[in-house]
Amino acid sequence: QVQLVESGGGLVQAGGSLRLSCAASGRTFNSYAMGWFRQAPGKERESVAARSWGGGITYYADSVAGRFTISRDNAKNTVYLQMNSLKPEDTAVYYCAAKRGRATMNPSEYDYWGQGTQVTVSS
Repeated sequence: QVQLVESGGGLVQAGGSLRLSCAASGRTFNSYAMGWFRQAPGKERESVAARSWGGGITYYADSVAGRFTISRDNAKNTVYLQMNSLKPEDTAVYYCAAKRGRATMNPSEYDYWGQGTQVTVSS
């Protein structure tokens, strides 16, 4: 069982930066692939980034590649999403999620989800 708690969301102007954190409980955090997803009002949940348990494999959505970076610190049971050059279209609730096995960008394959943190980017 894994419990996830996101933090770090907020209001930022376009062009600014935020770093989201996702703290995980459980002793086997380093055996889980981790992903970040987001959902804007009236839209479906979309994939943002994913990282393998060992950190050697990462994926990014085209819309955030080059601007966002997913990282993890297994010693701290925490995964991060560094978001730079934010745009108004990045406004959404951001969720972290965990799954056993390989990292993927398919949210339906993730077993555990946090409650989400709101990110609002003003123009």
